[in-house]
Amino acid sequence: MRFRLSRASSFVSLAVLLGQSFAVAVDPTALDACTGYDAKNVKNSGARLTADLFLRGAGCNVFGTDISHLSLKVVYETTSRIHLKITDASHARYEVPESVFPRPPSVKTSPQAAAIRFNYTASPFSFTIFRAKTSEILFSTASHPIIFEPQYLRVKTSLPANANIYGLGEHTDPFRLDTHNTTRTFWSRDAFGIPSGTNLYGNHPIYFEHRTTGTHGVFFLNSNGMDIKLTDDGPGGTALEYNTIGGVLDFYFLAGSETDPTEVARQYAELVGLPAEVPYWSFGFHQCRFGYQNFIDVADVITNYSAVGIPLETMWTDIDYMFKRLIFTVDPDYFPLARMREIVAHLHKNNQKFVLMTDPAVGYLPGGNYGPYDRGTALDIFLKSPNGSQSLGLVWPGVTVYPDWFHPKVDQYWTNEFKLFYNPTNGIDIDGAWIDMNEPASFCNLPCTDPFEQAKQQALPPPRSAPPPDPNTPIFQTTRSLTKRDDVLNPPYAINNAAGALSSKTAFTDAKHANGLIEYDTHNLYGTMMSTATRNAMIARRPGLRPLIITRSTFAGAGKHVGKWLGDNMSLWEHYRFSIAGMLGMASIYQVPMVGSDICGFAGNTTQNLCARWAMLGAFYPFMRNHNADTSISQEFYRWPVVTDAAKAVIDIRYRLLDYFYTASHQAHIDGTPVLHPLWYKYPKDTATFPIDLQFFFGDAILVSPVTEEDATSVSIYLPRDTFYDFHTLTRVEGQGARVTLSNIGFTQIPLHIRGGTVLPLRVKSAMTTAALRKEDFELVVAPGTGGKAAGRLYIDDGVSITPPAATAVTFSYAAGALDVRGSFGFRAGVRVARVRFLDVARAPRAVLLNGRAVSSADVAYDRQSKVLSVKVNVPLTSGFKVTFS
Repeated sequence: MRFRLSRASSFVSLAVLLGQSFAVAVDPTALDACTGYDAKNVKNSGARLTADLFLRGAGCNVFGTDISHLSLKVVYETTSRIHLKITDASHARYEVPESVFPRPPSVKTSPQAAAIRFNYTASPFSFTIFRAKTSEILFSTASHPIIFEPQYLRVKTSLPANANIYGLGEHTDPFRLDTHNTTRTFWSRDAFGIPSGTNLYGNHPIYFEHRTTGTHGVFFLNSNGMDIKLTDDGPGGTALEYNTIGGVLDFYFLAGSETDPTEVARQYAELVGLPAEVPYWSFGFHQCRFGYQNFIDVADVITNYSAVGIPLETMWTDIDYMFKRLIFTVDPDYFPLARMREIVAHLHKNNQKFVLMTDPAVGYLPGGNYGPYDRGTALDIFLKSPNGSQSLGLVWPGVTVYPDWFHPKVDQYWTNEFKLFYNPTNGIDIDGAWIDMNEPASFCNLPCTDPFEQAKQQALPPPRSAPPPDPNTPIFQTTRSLTKRDDVLNPPYAINNAAGALSSKTAFTDAKHANGLIEYDTHNLYGTMMSTATRNAMIARRPGLRPLIITRSTFAGAGKHVGKWLGDNMSLWEHYRFSIAGMLGMASIYQVPMVGSDICGFAGNTTQNLCARWAMLGAFYPFMRNHNADTSISQEFYRWPVVTDAAKAVIDIRYRLLDYFYTASHQAHIDGTPVLHPLWYKYPKDTATFPIDLQFFFGDAILVSPVTEEDATSVSIYLPRDTFYDFHTLTRVEGQGARVTLSNIGFTQIPLHIRGGTVLPLRVKSAMTTAALRKEDFELVVAPGTGGKAAGRLYIDDGVSITPPAATAVTFSYAAGALDVRGSFGFRAGVRVARVRFLDVARAPRAVLLNGRAVSSADVAYDRQSKVLSVKVNVPLTSGFKVTFS
């Protein structure tokens, strides 16, 4: 959810009115001509280097007075990570608080042992990061002076021509960023329609640069508004330039690897935190919309999914359920508590789940009639204006206040509200939490001097459009002293915020937190801090159990706590395509693996063919949810026969693959290995893969190549030079490092390939719920690689515990006609490995052995056309075994 369509106001006029036009336009070549700093008093003690940086001459003073004396500290924190920090030597400045972004442990290593090294020139000061083994320069500020002013900091590095840059925050630009005049802006905003080339909801100032010689990463720990610019038309060639309006220069350089791109992902996870482990059930199919009118609508959707045989794991409800759009309430006429509890009970009885929306904005209702506001006021936990009064915004319930996530009692407040409202005994017993509008969003048009009047003008909260239903209608019967800054509302350097002035459509940037920090510095942290508080609240409700929390606004490290959906997209083929790159950014770079887009599109009306194709693609999002807007037509999968068939077919595939993907998710939690892979992660020397963002690997080995053009039934895909197997027919396909056109792909089909060298664990058949799925037996599909070998893994636990009491972890290895299954079998799954299918077997075997004993010929089948050897083994998943054939 959801920017109100009627609130798409003129940002140009706002910018002129409120200071956006005060920004000074400066030629980049003039910035490169600035005098910069000299390094003096350099002290080097092995793993640590410090220096004073003194301004050369009068400085540039482009957006304020250059700070004359800076401090430099460089630490070799690990063999693969260098931490470089430049701060004002004379005054404290805002830095991202440790409470929000805990700094990673530093073992400190000598430069001689490090994979990357730091070098510098003293006058004028510049620095370089280079790869130790090859002396290849990875980051260099030579010819690009550092500029450090109260409200403007600039660092610029040269890049190779046609650099392969990935990351730099949430966006709908291509996965590989265009180095020709691309600006990535970091300032969370309510970005309805997720327009390309603009700042959206999430802020992840990390980029990976891939070269055929290796992959490295650069992380800028700064939460202030900023522009990061990629240019290739300047005198120095291709460059990347940071322009930020506050904070300090705090960089982490990650060595990555010369051979394995995923190593830099693991190093980034070590820095920002490993992803949270989510419950097994969260990988099921989820249904939601903004616009269910009443409890009957919700119940009917659940019933209808069951009636057509589409597995529905979790039902979600948007803000419709609230009384006058007030969080922690239900509308007594449209969504009476007793009927909502009935819905939850029905779902739980059928091993299904329920999730509700919770926004951060709390209705401003003094007078003692609204508990969440009264209790928050009593604890004094709401964000303040400079004069000490509560800072007001305008959101769905009208005039609102915002929780101050820095307040020492805010966790107490939020957890208590969750316990009260989501009480299993007399409230709504949710299984997961959905948090939205947490940029934070506001509908108030600047200067917003009278939000009460604007609430009237905007008719907030919006009235119901239909009379309430009969409450007795049957259901389920039918279908933080800082350097002085002159202006935090309109800073001298204006970032390219698509909403205009910094306070436009969000909390005021001069709003104060309990610890003295202001929103100017912490705005980009708001959503992630809400996420942390929500995770704490959910765990307090159900101690020991993993929560599923899906959020909209994120900062670096958010994946430690929550998953993410990619915001208010449109029902457009373009947005269908955007979703792949957006998902890859979150899952393969930012360490937010539980990610997905609104399937079939949020706003606007989908079509049957688009929805069918999107259902097929969406089954390979880690987070699979159909969700749309109140102004759009209904788009539940059962609305069209072809979409019903598409959904049933692809959810069958997803569920059979669920343990394979759950294993990948667990590995991500253990070491940060991505759950999704762009093709260049697997083929780092193949330059043709570098720009591809319409294909991806689901887990380590399933190549997904969706049809991406409107109403098309064919698709041109790239198959790297490797061995693959068609997932559907299990026949071998030899990739030639070229494009291949696949034709006659119906709207209930999606091209999938198994990468050779894989042993794939699959459930033999699907089920209507993940609880039922866990009772189904396994089969193993052995897909040898070019060298005739294959390997795989399987991890199983109870699927819900933060610290599982037991687990089964199995490895599969295959070579020369022998499959060896080994591992630890602590978790009793209660299922068997029913069969093994060996692919690309040249001829029928003379003999097949299971643990050295002959397998009956009745349990062996060989298909000459597909070259698939199938062996029934029926082995309990309680110990290892070995299958051989000759």
